[in-house]
Amino acid sequence: MDVNPKLSAIRQIAITVSDVDKALAFYRDVLGLTFLFSAGPNLAFLDAAGTRIMLTTPQGSGAIGQNSVLYFKVSDIAAVHAALVERGAKDERAPQMAAKMPDHELWTGFLRDPDGNLVGLMEEKP
Repeated sequence: MDVNPKLSAIRQIAITVSDVDKALAFYRDVLGLTFLFSAGPNLAFLDAAGTRIMLTTPQGSGAIGQNSVLYFKVSDIAAVHAALVERGAKDERAPQMAAKMPDHELWTGFLRDPDGNLVGLMEEKP
């Protein structure tokens, strides 16, 4: 057994929602993620470029709308942000430069899903 394990890419992220069907419509139809499958009435899975997104109702101590932020990498963040708001996402903060790195600018913008979960957009501009 490896005594120094290292984690790699994120494979799945669980998002606690009040209504899986309503959240599925948002993540599939508004954000444009690919629907994979449902596992009963309280679980739905989508694909975000190889990372699986699991939508679930609260299990145990889960709290709706108090999850970690999902950040999606995009190109032309201003246009993507505007298009998603037009498709029904709630605007939380318009895109702006978050940090100036030596070789690029990091831009972020934020939306909210129907349960108030924060959804981040990020672009690395040259």
